[in-house]
Amino acid sequence: MVTETVTEFAPAKINLTLHVTGRRADGYHLLDSLVVFAGVGDRVTVQRAPDLSLHITGSQAAKLPVQDDNLVLRAACVMGGGVAVVLDKVLPVSSGIGGGSADAAATLRAMARLTGRALPTAADVLALGADVPVCVQGVPVRMTGVGEGLTAVPALPAVWLVLVNPGVSVATPEVFRALSAKDNAPMPPTIPAWATVADFAAFLTSQRNDLEAPAIGLAPVISAVLAGLAAQTSCYLARMSGSGATCFGLFGTVADADIAVRMLQRENPGWWVVATPIGGQK
Repeated sequence: MVTETVTEFAPAKINLTLHVTGRRADGYHLLDSLVVFAGVGDRVTVQRAPDLSLHITGSQAAKLPVQDDNLVLRAACVMGGGVAVVLDKVLPVSSGIGGGSADAAATLRAMARLTGRALPTAADVLALGADVPVCVQGVPVRMTGVGEGLTAVPALPAVWLVLVNPGVSVATPEVFRALSAKDNAPMPPTIPAWATVADFAAFLTSQRNDLEAPAIGLAPVISAVLAGLAAQTSCYLARMSGSGATCFGLFGTVADADIAVRMLQRENPGWWVVATPIGGQK
C-alpha cells in the first residue's frame, strides 16, 4: 500500500524594505514592506494519519522543540487536522526571515493538496500571524497594513542575495518595543519599474528597515554582519531583514554571491551563510 504524502517548499521570506508607519489601538504595528522569497527554505511533508502530529528534522531541528503553539500545528488544525507532519528545518529560528510563517503557509498548501480542501479564509490565515498571508502567496509583493495588504510589484531584475545569520535569535516583540518612532514615512505611493540591478539597488538604498537600529541595540553583532556584507566586492546593498538578526547582501551575479559566501564563511565559520536567487516571480 502506497502512503499518500505531499511535500511543500517553505522559502525564506526577505523584507528588502520595512517601514513602520503607525500603530493601531490594539497594539499591532502598521508596515509598508517590499517582500521577496529566497531559493532556500524548509520543507513540510504531510500524510494522512488518525491523529495530528509533528516531527522536526534538519540542521536546525534542535533549536525548535515541538510545542503545542507551533505554527505548523496551528495551521494543520485550521485545515482540519488528521495528518502527520514532518518539518525539515534548515532556516535559522527567530531570525527575521519568516521561517515559522513560511512553514505554516506550506502546511496550509500541502494539506489543501492532500485533502482537496480549500485554503482557509483570508481572515483565518491572518489570524495565524501577520506574515502568513504573504507566505501563502510566495511571490514578490508590497505588504501593507498588519500584513493583509498584498499588492503586486514590478518584475525584479535577476539578482542574488547572500543571507547571513550570526547565530543570534532576536525576539520580534522586543525589537518593536525598542523602536523609538512608530509613525515613519511609507515607501513611495508608486513603486517604479527596475530595468537593471543598479536601478533596483538604488531604489532599495533610498528606502529603509526601521527595525534595524533597535535590533542592533539588542544584538550588536548585527552591525558586524552588515559590515562584513558591505565589505564584499560587488555588494550593492547590505541590510537587515525583518526584525533580525538575518541580514542580506544584494549581488548582481551568482559568481559574485558565491565569492562573498566563501569569504564570509572563512572569516566567520560560526555564521549561517548562503547564496540564493530571489524566487517565486510570476
